[in-house]
Amino acid sequence: MTVTARPLRRVLVANRGEIAVRIIHACRALGIETVLAASEADRDSLPARMADRALCIGPAASSASYLRIDALLAAAQGTECDALHPGYGFLAESRALAQACADEGIVFIGPTPDQIHDMGNKLAARALARAANVPLLPGSEEVTDAAQAASIAGTIGYPVLLKAAAGGGGRGMKVVERAEDIARAFAAASHEARNAFGDDTLYLERYIRNARHVEVQVLGDAHGNLVHVGERDCSLQRRHQKVVEESPAPNLPVATRDGIRAAAVALARAIEYRNAGTVEFIVDGDTGEFFFLEMNTRIQVEHPVSEAVSGIDLVQEQLRVAAGERLRYRQRGVVLRGHAIECRINAEVPTENFRPSPGRITAWRPPEGPNIRLDTHCHEGYVVPIHYDSMLAKLIVYGIDRNEAILRMRQALAQFTIEGIDTTLPFLRHAIPHPDFVSGRVNTALVGRMIDEMNGAVPAHAG
Repeated sequence: MTVTARPLRRVLVANRGEIAVRIIHACRALGIETVLAASEADRDSLPARMADRALCIGPAASSASYLRIDALLAAAQGTECDALHPGYGFLAESRALAQACADEGIVFIGPTPDQIHDMGNKLAARALARAANVPLLPGSEEVTDAAQAASIAGTIGYPVLLKAAAGGGGRGMKVVERAEDIARAFAAASHEARNAFGDDTLYLERYIRNARHVEVQVLGDAHGNLVHVGERDCSLQRRHQKVVEESPAPNLPVATRDGIRAAAVALARAIEYRNAGTVEFIVDGDTGEFFFLEMNTRIQVEHPVSEAVSGIDLVQEQLRVAAGERLRYRQRGVVLRGHAIECRINAEVPTENFRPSPGRITAWRPPEGPNIRLDTHCHEGYVVPIHYDSMLAKLIVYGIDRNEAILRMRQALAQFTIEGIDTTLPFLRHAIPHPDFVSGRVNTALVGRMIDEMNGAVPAHAG
């Protein structure tokens, strides 16, 4: 298929917070005008002030604003935008939004509707990964009842993980350690999946205890060109939500690193993927084996660490690819240097199970210095609303190696002052110098152990 490049003139930014700021900066760099679609709660936000124009699309509740496809399309059409960038979260992985944009002649800055659909269902994605010879965890197809789940789990071996086929963010997911617990776990997972996604389809996978979460950034265009931009380790998580990310992944065997990168490219190439995406894997920390987890068909929160080690502005590349341009890079031209770490700073109380802490920021003094980057929409006097995700900022540092990056992050976190609300800064100041993190002994259970240390449940730095 021949694709003709069509320069973008004006983009509707269909999101809020720091990712809206990030998209506006990228559009400015390419001479593209921006219109921000804002809820009533965000009418006077930093991205609303930065955009060339801001348009209110509804009340504060996301269901009445950011999640309304009709409101977003009306905003794009009413301001004569020729493209829409969904950011991440909200409708970023909505096939319906991507298709509606295509139907109305609006460029959707992301993959095709079919690619979003195919990767959005975990069972469909597993089938595509299997066809592309990407390693999969031992698991099942759809499991229809607890008795079938018990039979399959007996074959796979405990522990197992019950997962929602339409799921994400840990919802509709239950670890089952013993056969006698599977009926209760099946009922709980299906109920949670039905409430969260309107789809209670479940399947089973083997559960890996010493698991690492490693993902690969990919970029593809509509002309058949595709590259990876290295991998990121995202093992530090709370409630299946990432807290700290870094690139490259530490202590990863060369064969595992090369295999993960190749598998990600193979899957993306098999579906002729275009725009930015991330292929996620579980790595067995004991054996070095890796297995396909899912593919996120959007830009990720943690994309800045890949930008730092590659020198590639991924959001600008999204815009270029959406305009029909060819990728400006071939794989040999993607050179990865140094080490980058990102900390997500949220309005939360870490020692109280990361309870949200909205309110007014009375003091905001971020760190400054060489190789320190802060992606944020916050400022002194900003009121953190109760309606949305609690992330305030992403603090990114770069070093010539991992040790330098860790030292720089420790210094940056020490310099960061936020007052008026509780934040995750105390947890991050505990986590980054933690011996297990410094040595690269990371897994998805580490954050829980760190919180136990902070709460005095176990001795500090017990491992």
